[in-house]
Amino acid sequence: MIRRLPSKQRNAAVIREPDRSALKRLGLLLAAGLVLAGGFVYAGGQHFAALKFGYGNEGLRREHDRLVEEQRRLLLAREEAASPSRLERAARQLGLQPLQAGQIEPVRKVSEVKREKNLPGLSRSPDPKASDSAAKVTRPIRR
Repeated sequence: MIRRLPSKQRNAAVIREPDRSALKRLGLLLAAGLVLAGGFVYAGGQHFAALKFGYGNEGLRREHDRLVEEQRRLLLAREEAASPSRLERAARQLGLQPLQAGQIEPVRKVSEVKREKNLPGLSRSPDPKASDSAAKVTRPIRR
């Protein structure tokens, strides 16, 4: 331990003036230090958030690649299942036979089909030579 000797000069009566410029410098230094420390904390937070998003993005990229590969596999399976040879084989297993030419009905106009079925709501013009466009519809046809 250091032994202090009493001072031979009496300074108790001396009154010091506060150094206002030193106090301003100290406050400015404290504020600058807080801003600098806050900047480091903010930059660290941004860095860790970027790392977190990077890892999440990598996981999503792997999931996307897996799903694209699965989509390719499913499309290939669908194409194989819908191939004409496979469909023909499945139809034969169900007991279906190929279509014969006598089973095909010729394509007719819609107006001919309506006349045959005598649909309500379609009234004919009194002039038999009038075209289908001259026919009046008394009520709307519901589909």
